[in-house]
Amino acid sequence: MSDQKNVILAVVLSFLIIFGFQYFVDTPKIEEQNAQQATEQSGSRSTAPSPNLGTASAPSVGGIVEQTISREESLKSSPRIAINTLSLHGSISLKGARIDDLSLSNYHETVDPSSPEIKLLSPTGSPNPYYADFGWSVSSDLKVKLPNNDTLWKTNSSQLTPDSPLVMTWDNGEGLIFTRTYSLDENYLFTIDQQVRNTGTTDVTLFPYGLISRTGLPETTGFYILHEGPIGVFNETLEELDYDDLTEEGSKSVDSTGGWIGMTDKFWLAALLPDQSVKFKGRFNHIANGDRYQTDYLNQDGVTIPAGGSATATNRLYAGAKEVHVLDKYEEEFGIDRLELAIDWGWFYFLTKPIYFALEFLAEQIGNLGLAILALTVVIKLLLLPLAHKSYVSMSKMKKLQPEMVKLREKFGDDKQELNKEMMALYKREKANPAAGCLPILLQVPIFFALYKVLFVTLLMRHQPFYGWITDLSAPDPTTIFNLFGLIPWTPPEFLLIGALPLLMGVSMFLQQKFNPQPADPVQAKIFMFMPIFFTFLLASFPAGLVIYWTWNNCLSIAQQWYIMRKMGVSVSGQSTKA
Repeated sequence: MSDQKNVILAVVLSFLIIFGFQYFVDTPKIEEQNAQQATEQSGSRSTAPSPNLGTASAPSVGGIVEQTISREESLKSSPRIAINTLSLHGSISLKGARIDDLSLSNYHETVDPSSPEIKLLSPTGSPNPYYADFGWSVSSDLKVKLPNNDTLWKTNSSQLTPDSPLVMTWDNGEGLIFTRTYSLDENYLFTIDQQVRNTGTTDVTLFPYGLISRTGLPETTGFYILHEGPIGVFNETLEELDYDDLTEEGSKSVDSTGGWIGMTDKFWLAALLPDQSVKFKGRFNHIANGDRYQTDYLNQDGVTIPAGGSATATNRLYAGAKEVHVLDKYEEEFGIDRLELAIDWGWFYFLTKPIYFALEFLAEQIGNLGLAILALTVVIKLLLLPLAHKSYVSMSKMKKLQPEMVKLREKFGDDKQELNKEMMALYKREKANPAAGCLPILLQVPIFFALYKVLFVTLLMRHQPFYGWITDLSAPDPTTIFNLFGLIPWTPPEFLLIGALPLLMGVSMFLQQKFNPQPADPVQAKIFMFMPIFFTFLLASFPAGLVIYWTWNNCLSIAQQWYIMRKMGVSVSGQSTKA
């Protein structure tokens, strides 16, 4: 008995240590990092790629520290051409011709539609610059004047819309005239056609490049089932790097024909889409001077502009929300290799994506995503009914045998060998298999995890309301029991924000445990008693939509187990209900 108390005490202390560490160590550390990022006075500027001795290589970059000003002041510091579509707002600077000011028209920072739009890209000089840049590079043995960050382009365009491309020109004064044409569709795809006209007497070979630069470590969810950071597909293989890994390990280059490279957040993406028929070198890089992360690519074959002639290279940029149908459309239309993997579908991709479309369909039909989650959970339960039935029948048999097992343990005490022998005989006599309920449950796990993945990583749940106090299914339950759900004017620390939904989930998990056969080991049984409490604290920080799904799934499982146990004549306590 003393050993059992020690085990239980150890579990409780472990929970206290975990929560205490989170509150007293992790939380102050996160707040310190956020404050440091907010006051960070750094910027960065990219240099043109520089192939070595006529052979194309990954772009070389340098970083310089600049004084940080507000985003609005930075936008006013150079002449700009407005971007205006149903999906995007922003501008392109005539100085450097970067795409560095972009907000998403259909997505806002909070559930209030009047709240600011999500700002995806920001110019150099502002806090945490994030931009895309395109241009030409030249072999190091040639002295060719190329457009750079300080180049002031000329244009007659007034704005960039799906119906009116933006055309910029610049003459280097040495025989090369550069023209850059920006086109934009109704969604998130920029097409950048770079033309060079050679009025000189010598052929020139240039190498098109594209880069995405991001200054400062962005805020991430830090959850293991979701990748946020540098990402790309090369030679039909997905590459994902964490910001921390890139900082520690340095640059990584990959040669590929076809594919893409960029940076992904949970819901947003900025990705370079090279010509899929041209060989390019893609690279992930971190520049310590300025704390800048960069993904870039350089066409390896180069483009030769003959004397008196011209040549054109086409670049594309995806900058916007990770909308499934839009990504699929571009992948099919332009043959972009596995662009759909910008969304982290996970290991069970073959299940996750069909579940997404099913949930999306139900939400359109029902009109509420929360109800669609409940409906889809019921549909999945019905599809898995034969497997679940077999599992619960096996559990009911084991539940029915529990009184007999208790008697055997009392009879044989510490004689484990004889106890196991008698238990095996009991299972054989009653035709019960302790492992029979495991396989069906294991087969259900991938499906439920795929549904969980869909709800966590896609835009479906973001800012979608349910009922009552749940106004955003993608945010945690805003209530907490520790201030009596708002009746007491006090905001508890983060780890004590246990709302009504997590409490309902914990209760449902506790009740479900009562229907399951208890572990044979008394110590294990007592430890299992703490699991509902542990998961209540764990899921308190999860999106409300996920907690609703988990709670509803538990309730359906309880109902199904109750029906099967009643049919088999077994009570919750394990006693027979049949004469």
